[in-house]
Amino acid sequence: MVAPALPRKLDPDRLARELGNWRTAGGSGPVYRGLADGIRLLIIDGRLPVGAQLPSERVLADALHVSRTTVTSAYTQLGDDGYLHSRPGARSITALPVAPPPAAPALVPAGAGVNLAAAAMAAPAAAVLEAVSAAANEVAPYLNGPGLELAGVAPLREAIARRYCRRGLPTTPDEIMVTSGALQAIGLILTTFIQPGDRVLVEQPTFHGALAAIATAGARPVPVALNPEATEDVWDLDAFQFAMRQLAPNLAYLMPDNHNPVGLTMPAPSRNRLAQIIAETRTRTIVDETMVDMWIDEPVPPPLAASMTNRHDLVLTIGSMSKSFWGGLRIGWIRAEKSTLATLAAVRPSIDLGTPILEQLSAAKLLAMEDTVLPERREIVRAGRTLVTALLAEQLPDWRPVGSGHWPAGGLALWIRLPAPMSSALSAAASRLGVDLPPGPRFGVDGTLERYIRVPYTLPADQLRGAIELLARAWHSVTGGAPSQPGHVVI
Repeated sequence: MVAPALPRKLDPDRLARELGNWRTAGGSGPVYRGLADGIRLLIIDGRLPVGAQLPSERVLADALHVSRTTVTSAYTQLGDDGYLHSRPGARSITALPVAPPPAAPALVPAGAGVNLAAAAMAAPAAAVLEAVSAAANEVAPYLNGPGLELAGVAPLREAIARRYCRRGLPTTPDEIMVTSGALQAIGLILTTFIQPGDRVLVEQPTFHGALAAIATAGARPVPVALNPEATEDVWDLDAFQFAMRQLAPNLAYLMPDNHNPVGLTMPAPSRNRLAQIIAETRTRTIVDETMVDMWIDEPVPPPLAASMTNRHDLVLTIGSMSKSFWGGLRIGWIRAEKSTLATLAAVRPSIDLGTPILEQLSAAKLLAMEDTVLPERREIVRAGRTLVTALLAEQLPDWRPVGSGHWPAGGLALWIRLPAPMSSALSAAASRLGVDLPPGPRFGVDGTLERYIRVPYTLPADQLRGAIELLARAWHSVTGGAPSQPGHVVI
């Protein structure tokens, strides 16, 4: 039987900072209602985790310099609206209102849909064909054996190790394990180091595939909110340190490079401090570098693992060919200490017996072409970002892409703040029009992030134009407004 999670206590001073200028944000009206609205929006946006203990009324009143009556009235309002659960003698617990299930979307004719769920590009066809052809000519020596390579074939591990060395992280081939994609790497690490009921610290928002893998492992994700709209401190390292110390998670999962979905990158000084926090709290951490090559404005800093001055065994870095080259190869890897890989290798046969040889040899050939292939891929992504940003500004001007103008933007999608917390309703309306668009809560824990949506810019230009027009129709059907007339966009 899994023991219930201990409620997470919120620091009153930190909550006061998160609330910001709550007194005027809601316009005119009672002060307590402005405070209730501020806390409610923090819960909806995922900035406050569901199931956390709010400070006592007296303590929060002191932190906000208001009367206790104001806080009591705000808590009562939140409780009436379903955003707090409370019982006598105990602190109030953040919650989300129980809503009726959405109506089933209408069926869309086959082939009529637009897929905005997968933030990934088509293959660089010429390069992949060349790589596969060259790999086929080199597979003969492997035919004399069983073809089971738990760690991966030498040419690919050597190529991956050289990449890390060039990026400032000395690595040998025996510190690399090839996997069948990044998701398998995450699942293997979870299977090896996590027991059902264990806590796994995650960013909020984060990659929804990782959240699914954590749930499959029977673990409990512990969210720490990112603030992608901040001009600095998008990763609140004080909050990460507080969570690691207070909750002692058994594992952390982080994506500091071109983060999916927010598209931002953690700067080098923050990486150094995060490395210190990981070492001090002895938190084993998965660093997901799946998006590392997909920078748009400027290259990312050296790997987080390069900032570890001690306890190198705590960081397991995962990478993939899927975003940089092609997802159809299903090639990923883990970079870790040799002793850590030995532990993983002991568990891996219960999952699979290695990654296909021909695909590994093809991946090694592609990595040798990266100086030619990757700049072209970045140009495609850069053009897509420009087009989608312009289309949204024309047809959905109230939608606000977050993160632009702050740290180097990258990744394969825009993380957009909606004017109202209606992400799930928008997703359902878009589905009825043939657009597959995951709602914001898919990227978070406990149903938050209703104010956000992820819009990839990886489709061809004509499909992107059609997709944004359909999204505008879906949004206006949800909000009751009149759709803008599409005009000419100069790109």
